[in-house]
Amino acid sequence: MPSHYGSEQSTKSSKKLTDKQKADLKKHMDKLDLSPQEKKSHRMSMMAQMRKGHSIKKSHSEIMSKK
Repeated sequence: MPSHYGSEQSTKSSKKLTDKQKADLKKHMDKLDLSPQEKKSHRMSMMAQMRKGHSIKKSHSEIMSKK
């Protein structure tokens, strides 16, 4: 069996958002005027970007530029 089985490290980013990041994201989401489906999609995309270490502003601008 390969040595990487069962280890905590993986190639996938598994960082959790801090309480401050969660609060900032909630404030950001409250400002948006989107449908419930769009909000969910936007929130998931924002969380993924923030786990990579991006700020709210940078995450939002990257997501909106892809649309």
